[in-house]
Amino acid sequence: MSHKTLIIGAGGVGNVVAFKCAMNADTFGEITLASRTKSKCDAIAENVKARTGVTIKTDQVNADHKEEVIDLIRKTDAEIVINVALPYQDLTIMDACVATGTDYLDTANYEHPDTAKFEYKEQWARDDAFRKAGIMGLLGSGFDPGVTNVFVAYALKHYFDQIKTIDILDCNAGDHGYPFATNFNPEINIREVNSKGRYWEKGEWKETEPMEIKMVWDYPEVGPKDSYLLYHEEEESLVKNIPGLERIRFWMTFGESYLTHLKVLDNVGLTRIDPIEVDGCEVIPLHVLKALLPDPASLGPRTKGKTNIGVVVHGIKDSKEKTIYIYQVKDHQDCYAEVLSQGVSYTTGVPAMIGAKLMLQKVWYEEGVHNMEEFDPDPFMEELNRQGLPWNVIDLESPEALKID
Repeated sequence: MSHKTLIIGAGGVGNVVAFKCAMNADTFGEITLASRTKSKCDAIAENVKARTGVTIKTDQVNADHKEEVIDLIRKTDAEIVINVALPYQDLTIMDACVATGTDYLDTANYEHPDTAKFEYKEQWARDDAFRKAGIMGLLGSGFDPGVTNVFVAYALKHYFDQIKTIDILDCNAGDHGYPFATNFNPEINIREVNSKGRYWEKGEWKETEPMEIKMVWDYPEVGPKDSYLLYHEEEESLVKNIPGLERIRFWMTFGESYLTHLKVLDNVGLTRIDPIEVDGCEVIPLHVLKALLPDPASLGPRTKGKTNIGVVVHGIKDSKEKTIYIYQVKDHQDCYAEVLSQGVSYTTGVPAMIGAKLMLQKVWYEEGVHNMEEFDPDPFMEELNRQGLPWNVIDLESPEALKID
C-alpha cells in the first residue's frame, strides 16, 4: 500500500523536506506540500520535479486555523503530517491530527506568539489525546532538537553506563555576505537569542542573562569559535528522559558583527514583540524587521562555509570516567548543490524526513507524544549516514570537556 504524506510549511526547511521525501518516494508515496502561500509550494514542487523526476502535489492552508488543517488532511488522506511551519502553529496542527487520527511530527517545540516562551508542556499534555486517537506524535525531529537527542541516546546505549553531563554545541560558520541576516526564521531566531539563558545543574534550572556566559570551542573542520550559553528545548526533554543527569548546557556560536547589529536593533526597539502604533496602524516591531531582512530560504546560493553540531557527553563506563564528542559537519554549498538550500535548513530538514520515514516504516512507532531520545537510536544514526549527514565520534582526554573563559 502506498503511503500518503502531508508536509506543512514551504520555507527553507520545507524545501529540504520536500526534496528528501521525494528522494525516498518508495517510503513517502504520494506527497503534498502546503503552506499559507501556495506559490511557494508550486516553486518547490517545480524544482523537485526537475531534479528528482518525482511529482508532488501542492495546496494552500492557514495552519493557524484547525479546521483548515483538518479539511486538508482529509482531502489528502494523509497518513502522516510533517509540520515544518512556525512553532506557533504546533498545537493547532497537533489538534487537527487528533481529530483526523493522523500521525504527527515537528522540528521545534511550541512557542507562544505573545510571550516568546517555548517549552514542551502544552505538547506533552496532548499525550492522552494522541493515545486515545491511536496515533503517534514525534516532537523535535530536527537537528537540535532532534539529532542531538539521538546522539545522547546513542552515547548512553554504546558508550556509558551513566551519563553525568551533556554539552550541546551548535556552530554555523557559514558566511552569506550580508551585513546582518538570520539563517532561519528571523522572528524565531531573534526571540531565541534575546531570551534569558538557562541550564540544568544539580536538580534545578539556573538562569542567566542573554549571552552572559561565553566560552571558546575548537570545532573540527571549522576552528575555534566564540560560543554562548542559551536555553534550548532539547535540554528540557533530556533532563526528563536521561536518568541520573547532573548537568546539561547548550551553546551556540555568534560572530561579533551579528551581536553588534542585534544590540543596535534592540536599542532602537526593532526586536520588540509587543504592538505599537505607527501612523494609526498597529504593528509589531519584530514583524517589521522580519519583513526587511533577507528570506533565509534565499541564502542558499551565497552561503559559504560549514556547520558543526554535536554533543560532548561525560559519564561513567565500567566504573571509570569517560568523555566523548559526537558531531556532524556539513558544507553549505554541498547542501545547495543537492537540494537548493543552505546548511541550516538542510540539517533540520533531513532529520525531519528520517523521523517520518522511521514512523511510516513502524521502526519507530508508539502511540502517544514522544521525544527523539525515547527510541532506539541505531536506525536513525544509520539513516543519517545514508541521507547526507554522516557523523563522527571521538574520545576526549579531559574529564571536564568544556572550560568557561
